[in-house]
Amino acid sequence: MSQSLTRALEILRLLGEGPATLDELADELGVHKTTVLRLLRPLTDARFAYHDDAHRYHLGSRVFDLAARASEQRGIREIAAPHLVAFNREYGRTTHLAAREGDAVVYIDKLESRDLIRMYSRIGMEANLNSSAVGKVILAALPDAELRPLVAGIDFAWRTPNTIVDPSVYLHEIETVREQDWAADREENEPSINCIAAPVRDASGAVVAAVSVSVPDVVLPFDRLLDLLEPLRTTCAAISADCGYRPR
Repeated sequence: MSQSLTRALEILRLLGEGPATLDELADELGVHKTTVLRLLRPLTDARFAYHDDAHRYHLGSRVFDLAARASEQRGIREIAAPHLVAFNREYGRTTHLAAREGDAVVYIDKLESRDLIRMYSRIGMEANLNSSAVGKVILAALPDAELRPLVAGIDFAWRTPNTIVDPSVYLHEIETVREQDWAADREENEPSINCIAAPVRDASGAVVAAVSVSVPDVVLPFDRLLDLLEPLRTTCAAISADCGYRPR
């Protein structure tokens, strides 16, 4: 049962990347088509997946319903929303809200920029811990006893020539983030995309989320992106205040 559930969840993850045929899903899972078909039947019956006339499977409407309900249940998203809208409206740059889920950092809200350039990030997507500014901010808030085992499990893969792929260099970067209370991604996660992020705290002072602003280098070079740092930190302070945080 556990293996079947794991495979069914993997099917949903694969369909989240795009429609797929039975053969394609079987190849990705490394199992026979009959196994995949057996797993797909209850998923389609419950509307977690559906089968089109071209014999491809897609995510079903029940997934989108659950995603909407999950978003509604994330209190920080609701609290942050008006502040993010105001920031995005004034500065017109791609704005993300991210929070920790287990050992992952996940984008829970995204407001697009007024530019024609779109970034591949999306709500529900995991942020790369070693190359995203939001990942650095949230991990920097962890005590070393929790941080170091988590860092040991990070996939330090190259994403651009600037990606940090050495754990010791990453830990040094985390120390810098702790000292300055904000993080930068200088074309580390996506080529030609710079990003800065700042923390959001709850009433206890714990970092519960991070807000970032990302801009293509051709639109705004990093030095000019830093002009948005103080407005970004002001926005995060306002969200934190609504979460009950009071600086001492």
